[in-house]
Amino acid sequence: MSKPTNPFNLFRFLFIFLALWRFPVLANHDGPYSRSSSIVFTTLGRASYCFDIYSLPLWVAPASSNELQLTDGVSVNFNGYFPSPSSVSMLFGAPDRTQGDVSPPPLHLVYVTERNGSSHVFLDSLYYGGREHAGSRAILEEDPSESTRSELTRFQFPLVGLEQSDGRVSMKDKPTLVGEYLIYVSTHENTGVPRTSWAAVYSTHLKTGSTRRLTPYGVADFSPAVSPSGVWTAVASYGEKGWDGEVEDLGTDIYLFSTRDGASRVKVVEHGGWPSWADDSTFYFHRRCEDGWWSVFKASILKNQKLGVDSVVTERVTPPGFHVFTPAASTSNKSFIAVATRRPDSEFRHIELFDVVSKQFVELTQPISPNVHHLNPFVSPDSIRVGYHKCRGSSNGHMRTNLILENLKNPFSEKIPLFRFDGSFPSFSADGSRIAFVDFPGVYVVNSDGSGLRKVFERNAFATAWDWKRKGVVYTSAGQEFSSESTDVDIVSINVDDENLSYKRLTRGGKNDAFPSASPDGKWVAFRSGRSGHKNLYVMDALEGEAGGLYRLTEGPWSDTMCNWSPDGEWILFASDRENPGSGSFELFMVHPNGTGLHKLVQSGSGGRANHPCFSPDGKYVVFTSDYAGVSAEPISNPHHYQPYGEIFVIKSDGSGIRRLTHNSYEDGTPAWGPKYMKDDDVEWPNGGTTCSFEDCHWLNISPDNNAATKCSSLYSAPVKPQCYTN
Repeated sequence: MSKPTNPFNLFRFLFIFLALWRFPVLANHDGPYSRSSSIVFTTLGRASYCFDIYSLPLWVAPASSNELQLTDGVSVNFNGYFPSPSSVSMLFGAPDRTQGDVSPPPLHLVYVTERNGSSHVFLDSLYYGGREHAGSRAILEEDPSESTRSELTRFQFPLVGLEQSDGRVSMKDKPTLVGEYLIYVSTHENTGVPRTSWAAVYSTHLKTGSTRRLTPYGVADFSPAVSPSGVWTAVASYGEKGWDGEVEDLGTDIYLFSTRDGASRVKVVEHGGWPSWADDSTFYFHRRCEDGWWSVFKASILKNQKLGVDSVVTERVTPPGFHVFTPAASTSNKSFIAVATRRPDSEFRHIELFDVVSKQFVELTQPISPNVHHLNPFVSPDSIRVGYHKCRGSSNGHMRTNLILENLKNPFSEKIPLFRFDGSFPSFSADGSRIAFVDFPGVYVVNSDGSGLRKVFERNAFATAWDWKRKGVVYTSAGQEFSSESTDVDIVSINVDDENLSYKRLTRGGKNDAFPSASPDGKWVAFRSGRSGHKNLYVMDALEGEAGGLYRLTEGPWSDTMCNWSPDGEWILFASDRENPGSGSFELFMVHPNGTGLHKLVQSGSGGRANHPCFSPDGKYVVFTSDYAGVSAEPISNPHHYQPYGEIFVIKSDGSGIRRLTHNSYEDGTPAWGPKYMKDDDVEWPNGGTTCSFEDCHWLNISPDNNAATKCSSLYSAPVKPQCYTN
């Protein structure tokens, strides 16, 4: 008898083949700069996510000894999916089990990973027992011993990255493997229309790399789910109506279309998101109800009727009284679904099973990790395991700490390093050697290589700016952020090189004086103030503050804010809602320091936002944050972001040539463009940083109307209190 095929040799060959094929050397596109500047920006909470994908066996009592970490602890890994063995076999060609190989199969996992500066989709095949035992012990065997856990063998295959989008950076999300095809969301195609989402569903043939767009142009799709037969794909979508600025419930509908080519697209459910198929005629989805609770619904497609809203019957299957969302149906066991929940007595979201027959809930993750968020469950094809992602903390065996600077690929210019900075309102010193930033409460300074971290101001503050002439002088706004015009906020200057960290209050008696920016000659500071009852721009003496000289730059019943002085001193750039005061819509404007030459630089569609502008060191470009590209994913699938639509953009200072720099579903903001080239490597926090400190969506903390919930509760027999496993 011939020797059985060794899976390790097969996978090693495939890995080398795919690595060479998938990652060709991209052309080195010259940008507008030599290697002389860098851009940093902030993403709320992202540095502490440390997401990895974990799994628990179903039908046994939850225990920490049964929880398996499936991904490798590198960067962030999330939104996993257990592909069917047949799909993996079609892709790779499974070992011939008729030739004496009777070992159980490995566990295959498809997931999104953000590493090496961009978003990718990976496929991992996992065995326990070391390379010499690869294939002899499957991860799906119940309760592997600790000694066996330490001998994990991982075969990792990159499925899609930059090459499917012609080298263009993009976000990837919600992948599903269907035979030789990968169905997923990508944001690599510019819609050409301000304030519209770039998120669309694509199909990539993994053996040839051929990629087809399934979403119609002019439409955005989120959260794709492929039916068990592979015939249909369900998505959450606005259709042609587009996004209107929603940051909680997007108000999407559910559409179906042909997985093969995107044809036969039809709306089947009004108001719903995150579909998950149980069979080809049944799927589950979530919706925020009129009583305020997020709940899971069942959609049943009627036979022998024209497909559409009228041919689909929906029913609410989870009760009011707490939030239930992101359902994951089982294709082999129709009696249950996995869900994420937020209960009134907990600040954390957890994974539970819901029995759709008995209407009972069963806790899975709360007994194991009660004070950890668990997100976006998915169920294995045989209904043996449930997967989810959570913060791995510091116990994953990797020595790497959190990053203060995470290097990302810059689609604007490869010569300008782009970094996600773990701190709010960063700003560069005049020579680019230091960065000031805010970590509430207080102001900090760190060298641009991540060393020399110091706290320089104890009070709560927001926004930072360096003096261009006086070395070591940092301006900030001391007081409460996001406040009204009458709130006491003052501009202070801090001498960060003084041993005593002396500071000077520059504004007196004003209201909400904030967002300072110094003139290049070091003589003046522009800032916004609410002292007139409206937030307008003022200019004061840099050394003595308003006591040494003050004049009003803009005037009107609107908000002018977030000013930035051009390097040549000729312009002051700022954000304003002057065209629709109080609406929350902000555009970028420019004005000369003497008040002349006012004009608009950029607007993000009707009702959009463009904020936190900053000139490039030569004044030819402006970097800013905006909702110009809408939202890229359902906000409830992520941790908390105040504005889950912010991306970083660059535009020429004449208002032309807008370019998108970042692609994700987070809130990117407060960019700064410094005059020094920073080595394009990740930089770890000198003190280790903070892990798992992010928060769940704040709008899930708000209890819905109790009267409405009470009225609806009589419609359900399901108990609000979950049931627990018993031995």
